Amino acid sequence: MDETFLDALTEDEAADLHAAGRQRSYGAKTTLFHEGDDAGPVVVLLAGRAKVATIGGAGREAIMAVRGPGDLIGELSAIDNGPRSGTVTTLEPAEALLVPGSAFAGLLERRPRIALVILRMVAGRLRYADSQQTQFATHDVVGRVAQRLVELGERFGERDGDRIEIALPLSQEELASWTGSSREAVSKALQQLRSLDIIATGRRHITVLDPAALRQRAR
Repeated sequence: MDETFLDALTEDEAADLHAAGRQRSYGAKTTLFHEGDDAGPVVVLLAGRAKVATIGGAGREAIMAVRGPGDLIGELSAIDNGPRSGTVTTLEPAEALLVPGSAFAGLLERRPRIALVILRMVAGRLRYADSQQTQFATHDVVGRVAQRLVELGERFGERDGDRIEIALPLSQEELASWTGSSREAVSKALQQLRSLDIIATGRRHITVLDPAALRQRAR
């Protein structure tokens, strides 16, 4: 599993971060901010997951990423004071730390190592975005769905022997948005993975029966 923003901070840095912000609770399907909004507070997820999405020219939502506990959201607007580049919506009940942009900038001045952590994090996200573009160009829908399931399993899954249990807060429509495909195509892709005994599905839950086969299909 990749290291989260909070994981990368020292105890003193994390304490300063918490002291600079205030904690809030959100219900599922709550929008934290919209694409194009003025710069506002930086958000650190403490519990729960959220999707980062943008709206395409046809008005269709495109999910760019799913963030979870320990992840930092909205840091670019706080750094350059530009508008929000995406809409962030909770997928389930969540706890978040909100740090005002000015307080966050002050924290980076006092704790310059945090700026290096953010630089590495942003570099990783750029690599992720490049990887997504390559997948859209070179993978079929089954491959793209498999890749997203591998990612969810690595980040949020729980091992049960050789299996991986994933509590999935995404609908098939949202999974389609994340893979750049239609809901019908995602449904067929999941059916194909089930027929190969690679996964088993339930309501908002997926069991990866054969993680090695899923990773192979995601390549």
